[in-house]
Amino acid sequence: MEHQKTRPLTPAVLHILLALSTKERHGYGIMKQVDADSQGKVNMGPGTLYGSLNRMIDAGLINESDKKVDPKLDDERRVYYKITGPGRRALEAELERYREVVQVARKTFSPRKAYGN
Repeated sequence: MEHQKTRPLTPAVLHILLALSTKERHGYGIMKQVDADSQGKVNMGPGTLYGSLNRMIDAGLINESDKKVDPKLDDERRVYYKITGPGRRALEAELERYREVVQVARKTFSPRKAYGN
């Protein structure tokens, strides 16, 4: 897991961790939150989602939650997922990488320069 903290996250893993950073969610809830967070720009299908969730569990970034929503309000078969401490640290490290990239880009990149204007 130590190695995971230093490697960049895939876009799918980043979006899933962001969705789970605020509360525990089931698969469909994660897909809906990713859609909302990305304003519809990221469409995560079930194959990508559940493949990523399984790899994230194996890496220790998330766990299945023991907590279940009131069965009267939700389907009992739904599995809820929660972010772990290592998952939160991986998310924080990735967001810091993004901040650094944006900082460098602001200093060095100008759309006018890039297109010869």
